[in-house]
Amino acid sequence: MTTDGRGPIETATAELASWLTGAVGEPVPVGPPRTDGDAAGLTLWPLELRPARQTRSSGAVREPYRFTVRYLLCVTGPAGLPRLDRVLTAATTDGRYPVVLEAGDPALWAAFGAVPRPALLIDVPAQVDHPTPAAPPVLQPLRLRQLGVRALAGRVVGPEDQPLAAMRVELPGTGSATRTDPDGRFVIVGVPHDPDHPGPVRLRLTGRGLVLTADVDPTEPDLVIVCAPPTH
Repeated sequence: MTTDGRGPIETATAELASWLTGAVGEPVPVGPPRTDGDAAGLTLWPLELRPARQTRSSGAVREPYRFTVRYLLCVTGPAGLPRLDRVLTAATTDGRYPVVLEAGDPALWAAFGAVPRPALLIDVPAQVDHPTPAAPPVLQPLRLRQLGVRALAGRVVGPEDQPLAAMRVELPGTGSATRTDPDGRFVIVGVPHDPDHPGPVRLRLTGRGLVLTADVDPTEPDLVIVCAPPTH
């Protein structure tokens, strides 16, 4: 929802309708194609929702869910033709709303119970924003401590202790990453070491069609990570 309480589809529709008003010189009503023979100008109608490429979230902040609203802009009578010309001119001039000339499918007009007519499809990007979680209050004075770093060595194997070579091993959230050698061994550096709060270290492993995380004990002298094949 936006700050004025409108959802993403309502917001996209209002912004497109405002742009069309500027291009045509008069308001464009929102509604399905008219079938009553009225000689009015144009109508705008949200036709479908189309998926868009998503951005992977990281940390506590969730990325918005992105999609596209496809609108049908069509004439409702002879008076709509010069108005459609103005929209085409404006769209090809400022580039804000690219138009698609693929609205001639007979099945589309049959679904509306209307005769085919000149029309445009307009794709408008939209997104669902997720609220940012509030940070917890700081109840104690901040203390700054400099942590040491250490190297972490181990092996990556498959079933029956078979070494897995060329597996990428990384420490999420840092630039530390390496790949296993032909014996499945790896050494990753830059692992934070906090002696006051010892705990497992999370590693991400990718390769051979696998993507997995492993929480390992950095004090383990013979660290072995077993990667099982995916089950179907």
